[in-house]
Amino acid sequence: MELLNTFALVALIISALTIIVLVLMQHGKGADMGAAFGSGSSGSLFGATGSANFLSRATALAAVVFFSMLMLISYLHVASTGKLGVMDSAVENVAPQIPGGATKDQNSGKVIPE
Repeated sequence: MELLNTFALVALIISALTIIVLVLMQHGKGADMGAAFGSGSSGSLFGATGSANFLSRATALAAVVFFSMLMLISYLHVASTGKLGVMDSAVENVAPQIPGGATKDQNSGKVIPE
């Protein structure tokens, strides 16, 4: 279980970095990093519009991997701890509250305002 969690965390980090790089490489409206890598030229490896399609598909694939790893990590956390979140323990430890300035009658247990 720990090995799968480690694999998912490494894949999550790699996919996040991949998304960052691919988004920066895509051709935008103005001068961006995509122009520096030649994505605007028609004589590139992917053709005139091929790099835009390739970068868009690669970004979508990296996003699918990213969100899949997030869901896997959250599933592994719930499976190992049995708790859905930080509020599970907070609900169990709730203490009864008495309004400020009020006292509690020891005999009847009712709150007496001052």
